[in-house]
Amino acid sequence: MASKPHDPKNDSFIWLEQYFAYMQAIKERSVLTMKEYRYDLVMFFRFMVLRRSKSQAHVPFEETSIAKVDEQFIRDISLSDLYAFISFLSIERKNGPSIRARRVSAIKSFFNYLKNKARILEENVALELESPKLLRRLPRHLSLEESEKLLDVAAESQGQWSARDYCILTLFLNCGMRLSELCGIDLKHIRGDTLIVLGKGGKERTIYLNSACLESLEAYQAVRPSHLKRDFDALFISRKNQRISAKMVQVLIKKYIAAAGLDTRTYSTHKLRHTAATLMYKYGKVDIRALQAILGHKSIATTEIYTHIDADSLHQAVESNPLSRVRRKSTM
Repeated sequence: MASKPHDPKNDSFIWLEQYFAYMQAIKERSVLTMKEYRYDLVMFFRFMVLRRSKSQAHVPFEETSIAKVDEQFIRDISLSDLYAFISFLSIERKNGPSIRARRVSAIKSFFNYLKNKARILEENVALELESPKLLRRLPRHLSLEESEKLLDVAAESQGQWSARDYCILTLFLNCGMRLSELCGIDLKHIRGDTLIVLGKGGKERTIYLNSACLESLEAYQAVRPSHLKRDFDALFISRKNQRISAKMVQVLIKKYIAAAGLDTRTYSTHKLRHTAATLMYKYGKVDIRALQAILGHKSIATTEIYTHIDADSLHQAVESNPLSRVRRKSTM
């Protein structure tokens, strides 16, 4: 039996749309963040509709409508409902701690809006909702030799787009920018040896370009297509003569990672950002505050993870202790 055509109206209600309008217009959250939050909140309210209505028990989860959610429905949500949803995510959806944490964040943000901005709630039940504990894992990164191999493979490639691809890899490995930041670069953002990128939360930051970046940019701009369909000021152009998409960048990065003989399951576009940060910290002896500014981290705690990944330096530090030369004197 064929499934019913999807109706977008079933995935929303008035307070949800007002929340997203507020987050985009006032808080200036990124399109990607809002897309993830929408998915999370629609899932939560589908869960709540099914939890409340036995008459919809036969309706497939993804087809459950939340269009009739109103103020009273929201006011009746309790803290136990929220924890039941977190349990559902863990047991039924097999979501790991990081995914559950993001969905908790979406719920807390929405209920905070309902309490403090929309003012339809007297009490914010999500205030006491705890987020799953996340294990801080050391970021995976390429070694210096692997990074050089990746650039060598790109340098040896032939074709119309080889200069573009090499420039993209060079900027990732030297500047540590995010995927969205790279895709969003316009020609006007390049000012001499500096580059302006738009980071998380719509915050601009300046990245200083080294000689490798400047040379690769010059080589690419010399062959950059000029007859564009749109996005006339975009730096990186696709085969369709428009701004390159994040998906396309991920595809070409994966291609070069494979060509360099590296594991595409281990390394990805985001791992190049980790690699740049690691190499700067390990070989450039970059101050942690300077590294924070370069990467555009809001919290120094996010940057501090790179101080724990240089095992050689840690070993050297222990060996440099003057007491390492002290030996027990023989009593014989």
